[in-house]
Amino acid sequence: MSENVGRWLRDEIENSILSNEFSPGERLDEMVLATRFGVSRTPVREALMQLDAIGLIEIRPRRGAIVIDPGPHRVYEMFEVMAELEGLAGSLAARRLDKASREAITATHSRCEQSAAAGDSDAYYYDNEEFHKAIYAAGRSDFLEEQCVQLHRRLRPYRRLQLRVRNRLSTSFSEHCAIVDAIFAGDGDEARRLLRTHVGIQGERFSDLVASMAAR
Repeated sequence: MSENVGRWLRDEIENSILSNEFSPGERLDEMVLATRFGVSRTPVREALMQLDAIGLIEIRPRRGAIVIDPGPHRVYEMFEVMAELEGLAGSLAARRLDKASREAITATHSRCEQSAAAGDSDAYYYDNEEFHKAIYAAGRSDFLEEQCVQLHRRLRPYRRLQLRVRNRLSTSFSEHCAIVDAIFAGDGDEARRLLRTHVGIQGERFSDLVASMAAR
């Protein structure tokens, strides 16, 4: 099975959990999921393992995959930490930018522009993921990059959902433009501030996210 199909399967199960079609405490049966999505049990098992790794489900001995509800407060806390890590990554990227890193950020930024223009929130999410990874790499701190990637992965379901809030795609890309300008100008303080704001879920953004989660 191709990587794209595997990702599609994982995202579909993820969407069903976030929309409360699969409720907290519910057991996800591999055979039922395989039949529903028209695939074998192997890719279902792989998708469930990925969702277990980010804490959306928990694979328990003799019980299988159980849906977990981290709760809005826990999600908010993770976004707070992610905002600080991203801010540091942006600051380091501005200070340590080289030609290869500049080209990587430019390329991923261009892909974000294309998916934002198309209004494709799922495509934008994955292009956005590569954009942020290019910033992590530009900072040349392996440990920070590892921590950012790990937490980014755990927040994936909620970040994907947030991008479906009205006008969030265009707003997100506008924020990217300012971030790129700050990094390319070597302004570490501004890059830190912009990335913290970009990632942080506060006030209206957090309310929008919770409302979207409840409505789905």
